[in-house]
Amino acid sequence: MPFVAALLGYTAVMSRPVYRLSSGVVVVRETADGYRFLMLRAFRNWDFPKGIVESEEEPCAAALREVEEETGIADVDFAWGCDYFETGPYIRDKIARYYLGRTATAEVVLGVSPELGRPEHHEYRWVSERAAWELASPRVREVLAWAREKLRQQS
Repeated sequence: MPFVAALLGYTAVMSRPVYRLSSGVVVVRETADGYRFLMLRAFRNWDFPKGIVESEEEPCAAALREVEEETGIADVDFAWGCDYFETGPYIRDKIARYYLGRTATAEVVLGVSPELGRPEHHEYRWVSERAAWELASPRVREVLAWAREKLRQQS
């Protein structure tokens, strides 16, 4: 059949999945006891603030927007640069890109999603690296390991 298709001027097209990019931030806050990581819980899943990158939006800007929308935190800075870690594909053909950002803000206000009419997340916690590891799924642990290494390189 490929020979017949070639004779007719057709070419075979391999279908590849189209991934949607989600962008977020591993938000850390310095305390007397070391860095605390901001984790958000949606149902039983703990993750860092993140969301879908809108068309014409830069992933780095989307990450900051998502942090502010989901947590009310508006002072995140990328003290470690704009390097990022990307996960492999996961639910509904998404790939998540995470940056490492620092904040001085401890107060979190879980923002109401216009689509849901309620916050996307059910709970937040500022946790130690160890506690973050215990809460995280294997996918999120990969992100945490990357962030941990970036923090250690800059110490």
